[in-house]
Amino acid sequence: MINKRFFVTGMAVTLLFTACKTQDLKMSTPIKEHDTDKKIVVYQVFTRLFGNKNTTNKPWGTIEENGVGKFNDFTDKALHEIKDLGVTYIWYTGVPHHALVHDYTAYGISNDDPEVVKGRAGSPYAVKDYYNVNPDLAVNPANRLQEFEDLIARTHKADLKLIIDIVPNHIARKYEGKSNPEGVKDFGANDNVNVEYDRNNNFYYIPNEHFLIPDGDIPLNGEKNDLIDGKFDENPAKWTGNGSRKVKPDQNDWYETVKVNYGIRPDGSKDFPELPVGFDQKSYKEHFTFWQDKEVPDSWKKFRAIALYWTAKGVDGFRYDMAEMVPYEFWSYMNSAIKMKNPNAFLLAEVYNPNEYRNYIRLGKMDYLYDKVETYDKLKDVIRGKSSPDGLSDIQKGMADIEHHMLHFLDNHDEQRLASPEFAGTPERGKPLMVVSTTISTSPTMIYFGQEVGEAGNEDAGFGKRSRTSIFDYIGVPNHQRWMNEGKFDGGKLSDSEKKLRVFYKRLLNFSINSSALMGSFQEIQSVNRENNAGYDPLLYSYVRWSENQKLVVIANFSSDKTSEFELKIPSDIISKWNLKEGEYQLTDQLYQIKKFALKVQNGEGKAKISIEPSESLILELK
Repeated sequence: MINKRFFVTGMAVTLLFTACKTQDLKMSTPIKEHDTDKKIVVYQVFTRLFGNKNTTNKPWGTIEENGVGKFNDFTDKALHEIKDLGVTYIWYTGVPHHALVHDYTAYGISNDDPEVVKGRAGSPYAVKDYYNVNPDLAVNPANRLQEFEDLIARTHKADLKLIIDIVPNHIARKYEGKSNPEGVKDFGANDNVNVEYDRNNNFYYIPNEHFLIPDGDIPLNGEKNDLIDGKFDENPAKWTGNGSRKVKPDQNDWYETVKVNYGIRPDGSKDFPELPVGFDQKSYKEHFTFWQDKEVPDSWKKFRAIALYWTAKGVDGFRYDMAEMVPYEFWSYMNSAIKMKNPNAFLLAEVYNPNEYRNYIRLGKMDYLYDKVETYDKLKDVIRGKSSPDGLSDIQKGMADIEHHMLHFLDNHDEQRLASPEFAGTPERGKPLMVVSTTISTSPTMIYFGQEVGEAGNEDAGFGKRSRTSIFDYIGVPNHQRWMNEGKFDGGKLSDSEKKLRVFYKRLLNFSINSSALMGSFQEIQSVNRENNAGYDPLLYSYVRWSENQKLVVIANFSSDKTSEFELKIPSDIISKWNLKEGEYQLTDQLYQIKKFALKVQNGEGKAKISIEPSESLILELK
């Protein structure tokens, strides 16, 4: 969602943001309920953009001018190639029906007012109907739900699992459930609109006040539209999605959405049962049992029903947008219900407050959270010359008890593209970041479609600007389109450098999902080499990973212009843990199986003469 990062850094828009917090929990390692003996790799695709073959890329272009991808573009061949890249899950982003500017009235869908829609294609986080899917994504909009169900079946046939978005904190200003199952009422249908707050209201209201459209950019870049009249019919006005209580939100507010009420009073206090002490150590089954005789706010019930609806259709899990803006008691209630239906459901939350990580994992029963504020931000600072890589060791130490739950990424729909000038600058400079992100912990790895072929997000799409691939506009993704090659999905139009980059990603990801060491132990060897090794250059970072059957030494060179030659030191405690005897061993790079180095163990310590090129990483396996 645009301007999300400003809200996250500000942390002061609404009292409700602090309502979810408790003290930092000091706990022993909790029960692990979503363990796996293999690395998970998530491939995020912006569903609307993935299959679009149109290369016009006109700013503010219509769906007819710039084109749009469909569910059917994820062919058996496309899914096979994604799987072959080393992927285990696909996150289909932007599937639920959200507000957009296109006429689907022939299908019984009302038009959306462009003054409360971001862009022309609309934000995927302003959901308009949770029981159906975006009509843009269907060849036949009347059959759109079936077309998505067919995609679920094709995805599973390709031996991939899939997740979709659920956005619990807010919905579109004009929500209309045209596809509700029998007995399901729309959000707000039973609300008392004469009060600011009621526990069972789905929204917060500003009684006796009309909503006013914020000042800002001209909708649709000045194009004429019958609904653009300076007004939007919302009386009384509702609180805006990011918590703004203004009748007229600011243009940087999430004005296209309204905030959902979860039983947090306007003063920030909780109006629902809280989890008893010790529930951080309880299983999802015990959490589920706890809620069975409890009265909970109506919004809780509505979102649980939505999640179970999609679970029943074969969706394997969810990515929860801005989960920390919703109390973790709700997540306990909903996630435990999902797990009762599918114990292996993949539940990923967008949380940016490190002080709350353990609450959302242990009390909210989340499987995974974004590791953005720690590992992602650190790696970005390193490659932009703002920081030393040494601090990565402290990050891993600080999250040792939850590292498995902290999903790693370098690219997603919210962030600047890894290959953009604003981030790494080139795809090649991003390679050592990707190796570290993938191999430093047991957590899942996520890549964003096009990342593997160097997509830099250079397009001015209209509402969305360059450095991020727009999620608000109809646009093409050039590097990805060259790999897609008119639907052949064979990389036929890629440049040589783009082909080499994709080979790198393919080798790295496939190695990661088959490596037992990457699901085993971690220890940094950065400090011993930094302190006792004059030839160990400032932009090097190294650590070891091991299991009973595999021992790895990982070295990354973040410098894009300097080859480093040095004698790597493996300290005695690691030599002891690995049960290595005196003598010589071979270290072989697992990415390309070309480079080999000799490790000499003498007097209980290991030493290896290493040469590493600019932007190179070595994943060395001990033989």
